[in-house]
Amino acid sequence: MTTLSVPAKKFRTVREQSLFLFFWMRFRRHVTAMLGGIIMLIMTVVIAFAPVFSPYDPFDQDLLNRLQPPSTEHWMGTDDLGRDMLTRILYGGRISLSVGLLAMGVSIVLGTLIGLTSGYYGGWTDSILMRITEIFLSIPRLFVLIAMGMFLRSLNLPNIQAGSFMPIAVVIGALSWMGTARLVRASTLELRGREFVQASRALGGSDARLLFMHILPNIMSPIIVSATLGLAGAIISESGLSYLGFGVQLPTPTWGNMLSNTQNQMLTAPWTAIFPGLMIFFVVIAINYLGDGLRDALDPRHIVGKK
Repeated sequence: MTTLSVPAKKFRTVREQSLFLFFWMRFRRHVTAMLGGIIMLIMTVVIAFAPVFSPYDPFDQDLLNRLQPPSTEHWMGTDDLGRDMLTRILYGGRISLSVGLLAMGVSIVLGTLIGLTSGYYGGWTDSILMRITEIFLSIPRLFVLIAMGMFLRSLNLPNIQAGSFMPIAVVIGALSWMGTARLVRASTLELRGREFVQASRALGGSDARLLFMHILPNIMSPIIVSATLGLAGAIISESGLSYLGFGVQLPTPTWGNMLSNTQNQMLTAPWTAIFPGLMIFFVVIAINYLGDGLRDALDPRHIVGKK
């Protein structure tokens, strides 16, 4: 009698493809998430290839054409220094999205490490880390961001210019990890007593192996969802901080400081405020819809498309 055997590598490949197809079938049924993903894809491509879509330099001034309304020459008009608004919005999008991605990365890394450690070890380790989390939750975030923004905009670090977006992004991320930590802790508490974790421990698996090879891969779904929502929150925080004048400093354009620079022109030249505001609105709502879709598609208990 002949026995058919399937190579383990081929089995894993088929299984991974099946999981991806299952995820894709669920995700594509979420109409708003698909729309959010399309919007983010288009905006990312346009922002990444900004010189292709706009021939102007974001810093070139043309005082003779200042505050020109939208036209065929300047699709989104010009600002108070005659700079092309479309160009500045595209280049400002690079900074705003970079701040959001870096802040989200810092937040996810800190939150995941603290949540894993707290949930896995428990006891006094859990108590100390959760008390620290509660302390950070009680800190007035906007006040700390403003104070740190005032300090960082005049700080000269090696290879980092004063007013650079990197220190601002790190501060935003360092004040945003608490929700992820709580989410990861709850998931770790649930998984640490499962049979596969106990079996690995009985076979001599180290704590690091249990955490990063067995527990972490099984809680990636909530982490991915938290990352998408954290990205939107970081963009809002940067925009608000720049609007108040404590974020990335001019002449480097971001959507937030472009809005701040138009406070005296909203009635006479409303396009200088409308277009940066719309960019923030569309990006944040697209990311939130995308996060909702990922949450529903990655949760096997949720039936997409049914109330």
